[in-house]
Amino acid sequence: MPGRSKSSHPLKPPSTSQRQMPGVTPKPPKWPSYTGTSQFVGTTPSGRVTVFVDPKLSSDGLKNAQDLVNDADRVVTANDQIFGITGGKVNVIVFAMGGATDGTGGADHMGCTFQTGGDIEVCAAFGNSIRVSALFEAELSECAMNGSLCGYSTGEALSRWCAAVIGQNTLADFATAPQWVRDGMPNYVDTTDPTDQSADSTGCGVAFVSWLISLGYTLDKIAQTMVALGDSGTFADLYAKLTSDSARSAWKKFQTALEALSGGVTSDDPFGAMALATPANRGLWTAELAARVFSTIVTDISAGKDAQQIVAGVRGVMEGRS
Repeated sequence: MPGRSKSSHPLKPPSTSQRQMPGVTPKPPKWPSYTGTSQFVGTTPSGRVTVFVDPKLSSDGLKNAQDLVNDADRVVTANDQIFGITGGKVNVIVFAMGGATDGTGGADHMGCTFQTGGDIEVCAAFGNSIRVSALFEAELSECAMNGSLCGYSTGEALSRWCAAVIGQNTLADFATAPQWVRDGMPNYVDTTDPTDQSADSTGCGVAFVSWLISLGYTLDKIAQTMVALGDSGTFADLYAKLTSDSARSAWKKFQTALEALSGGVTSDDPFGAMALATPANRGLWTAELAARVFSTIVTDISAGKDAQQIVAGVRGVMEGRS
């Protein structure tokens, strides 16, 4: 996630049951970069997430940490579902990463498993605690990759999509796909970049995942297939596994889909796949909904609408707006 690497989500202060019993204060771990005092805030009801905060932050920073205690079990449960695992315990500290208190400092951890990377740093985001949850998920998802993908362009793109879905797309300002387009759209579908710090390779990856989700492949399926492919896997290999089409077709078909976008690439989700990827919309394919989606697609095709407009129509049906 960068930093190394309008939400209505209800966040409430943690209840008494979410706080550690008086006199029982866990010892903070050695953090990847933070060296100050770690003030214990709370442990989630599941016992899987223990949260600390930099006491030098204002009450807004403490609220970020309290809200994370309240929200973290939702995050770990959703992360487990995406990767098909039961993750391990983690520690998190909220502080002003890079001096930022709006979340733009990003997040960090040391390794790519729960054992080596379970001590997570996230940037404070005063007045916007869902950003803290999203940053937490960006690093938690890399722990769930179990030693694969983390540190590669494939893993970085996947972790950003996990953060977007679980964090309600509150990190949209971290977008890299538009820069990838401005830089001439280098092909990181057939080649995996051995870094998580390149906007171009990350941008290509997040746009590619957007396309795959728009084709009907769930983030769960994408994530678990990518992890199984490992560090040497490419997005072309992912496409081949999901579609049974040739990996050689992936880049060309992706390019064709991009060219059909009337609005171009202005975000990390150029194909409008977020509505289809969110947990709230999974499992909704009743016969009635499927019929409404099919009818919308047929109507839009008959009206001569382009691919982006058709996706927007389907998105409206999924979100109950049409």
